[in-house]
Amino acid sequence: MAVSMKAIKGRIKSVKNTRKITKAMEMVSAAKMRKAIDAALNTRLYARLTAELMRQLSALQEPNYSLFRRNPVEKILMILVTSNRGLCGSFNSNVLKFADKILQDKENVAKHRKTDAGEEIDPEKEITIDVLGVGRKSADFARRAKLNLISVFDALPETPTMEEVRPITDQAIQAFKDETYDKVVVVYTHFVSSLQQDVKVRQLLPVSDTDLQKILTDLPEKDEVTLPEQTDTPIECYFLEPDRDTILEEVIPRLIEAELFQAVLESSASEHSSRMVAMKNATESAGEMIDSLTLTFNKARQAAITQEIAEIAGGAAALE
Repeated sequence: MAVSMKAIKGRIKSVKNTRKITKAMEMVSAAKMRKAIDAALNTRLYARLTAELMRQLSALQEPNYSLFRRNPVEKILMILVTSNRGLCGSFNSNVLKFADKILQDKENVAKHRKTDAGEEIDPEKEITIDVLGVGRKSADFARRAKLNLISVFDALPETPTMEEVRPITDQAIQAFKDETYDKVVVVYTHFVSSLQQDVKVRQLLPVSDTDLQKILTDLPEKDEVTLPEQTDTPIECYFLEPDRDTILEEVIPRLIEAELFQAVLESSASEHSSRMVAMKNATESAGEMIDSLTLTFNKARQAAITQEIAEIAGGAAALE
């Protein structure tokens, strides 16, 4: 019984040390979460206006502009946004499960959808998906799934700036312009609240009306700000300065960059929220385990005392 009590006491001490660690991680994650959420929410209006402007420009249907090119899809570049570390609940597993579903249903994600005429461009029979990883977990997934990992960005800070995300966008745009890939999609986690994060897949290239409309729906505008009223005047009727080609070459890549930047910020806010909730649950579970072990220890100690009293009483009776 003494050995059992010693083991229980050692386990209580171990769980208490674990609780201190999870509590500290919870507090750190809460601070990072507030910063990441502020960054994501503060840029949502900009991302919304960006998506609206890109939707207007995509109405040009400029056939000679490379980022509007729509060919039957044979190769897809999937930008997979995950975290570098674990201990964040189901954050990474949800993203990777979603990515695995995409791999199982390549034909669906490879279709080009056009909302205006309801037309679809069917993909090629053989579809290949390569991965551009953001976070070490995405690289691990690509290796397990035996996918071609073209590069991985695992050195981004907790709350990255647009300049730090720009190399990812530049690489994706250049690969699309070179016709290495026929479509570029991003898989990330959209932040809804500290208790809810939804995995999304959005088409970055070619510029898609359908996905831009989804982005506008995902990013509700703030109550104090309203978007300009929709006009029926086609954008072709406007004077474009200095000229249409220059505007497309300069503006569209920057708009795509803003779209991907927002996805990374949303994912960062979701990661820290998931980690904070996971560490909070772990701390509470550790407290419950300590209470249970303490009760078990007290019962064992009480049983040991009772046994000693019985032995003393038995010995006294034997002497009489």
